[in-house]
Amino acid sequence: MFGKSKIPTLKPPKGPTADTPEGAATTQAGDGVALKAAAVLPRAEKSRGHADKSDEFYALKTRIHKKLVDTLDLAEIGRRKGDDVKEEVRQVIVNLCEEENVLLNFSERQRLVTEILNETFGLGPLEALLGDPHISDILINGPKQVYVERKGRLQLSQVNFKDNSHLLHVIDKIVSSIGRRCDEVSPMVDARLKDGSRVNAVIPPLAIDGPSMSIRRFGADPITFEDYIKFGSLTKEMVEFLKACVVSHMNILIVGGTGSGKTTLLNNLSSFIPDTERIVTIEDAAELQLRQPHIVRLETRPPNIEGKGQVTIRDLLINSLRMRPDRIVVGECRGPETLDMLQAMNTGHDGSLTTIHANNVRDAVQRVETMVMMAGFDLPVKAIRQQFASAIHLIVNANRLTGGPRKVMCIAEVQGMEGDAVTIQEIFKFEQLGIDSVGKAYGQFIATGLRPGFLERLKYSGVELDPSIFERRVLYKDTPNM
Repeated sequence: MFGKSKIPTLKPPKGPTADTPEGAATTQAGDGVALKAAAVLPRAEKSRGHADKSDEFYALKTRIHKKLVDTLDLAEIGRRKGDDVKEEVRQVIVNLCEEENVLLNFSERQRLVTEILNETFGLGPLEALLGDPHISDILINGPKQVYVERKGRLQLSQVNFKDNSHLLHVIDKIVSSIGRRCDEVSPMVDARLKDGSRVNAVIPPLAIDGPSMSIRRFGADPITFEDYIKFGSLTKEMVEFLKACVVSHMNILIVGGTGSGKTTLLNNLSSFIPDTERIVTIEDAAELQLRQPHIVRLETRPPNIEGKGQVTIRDLLINSLRMRPDRIVVGECRGPETLDMLQAMNTGHDGSLTTIHANNVRDAVQRVETMVMMAGFDLPVKAIRQQFASAIHLIVNANRLTGGPRKVMCIAEVQGMEGDAVTIQEIFKFEQLGIDSVGKAYGQFIATGLRPGFLERLKYSGVELDPSIFERRVLYKDTPNM
């Protein structure tokens, strides 16, 4: 049924024949046209044959899956866990395949059983991609176009869904598991997978060409600072400095663009918080994977179908101040909650961490000003800058460069105010030197030779740093492919 089909081939005439008008020989141009026609027809027939076999395969899978649902007690399966349950269901699927009495080779039968298992216990076609540790992003543009990012490069995958309804079913399975919904009333949703991966979905009528979904992966093996050093994303001196700042209750702002690694960096910085402290995390979709024992995790809630019941990051942030936190970690500030975050940092909640979208360190100041103004208070710009300068001690800029490498571009100290301007000095920075033969950016990390003004505070917190790490020099240089 799904074996290779025989496709007829057409051979162009080699010379004059009795059927040739006027007995004329076929010209070289005519030979070319004949060859082209002969090539197009088999490709078209092959394409139609492949589509027919694909439709037949999906139809068979749908029939068997429906029989499986009718056969099994899904409620009982939901209560049981472990590989034994999957093996029992696998055997039931194999038996159902035999009852269908269709001609399948071994690989097709294995594929059929695996896909039905994935539909039953997982997220269908996505399971193959979620099981690949090298994939960092999954971008779905309708049922037939699924892109993945491997090692910083986007590529089209072989995975696809049967149709829009199939993709919508998978989206509903993801969002309903955390009490959210995605339908015509609420056609956009933020959600998360069990491993913390961030999910965003947009469905028709907003998505014109069919449901669209993006998954930002957080694998079973999260990236650590050891991995950062191995990948050349920063140096051990920078890690040592960042650890000292977190332990000493410095307020840290992480800035960068989309896909630059802000959340991963925030997760790693949070790992330096001592186990003895109470941490409150606030996120739109829970992504942070902190290992400390004393953590309160808060997540926003969208409005219900009547447009009521919404709980924003700002609401959670204001409430968290009454929860006696030692540290407040906000996944991302993108609106009026920025003012409340600065207020918290200025009123005894030192050691707080958050991220914002900004191109670089200098732009981060302007971005914070804009978001504070969104809070609805008519504050003068100088007052906002003063709040920023007194609240934030350190700014860490992450970026994704040409070709995919992610680098910590700059670690800068906020020194204070000079007149109406916020003064910032770079402690460590990355200098790009060029693009190598495979289109990948390369450069070097340098220590600028400037020492932060809060070294005494680090010392009073019991953290001793070797002053030599701040001496001006090249800390690490990439090895480009030439």
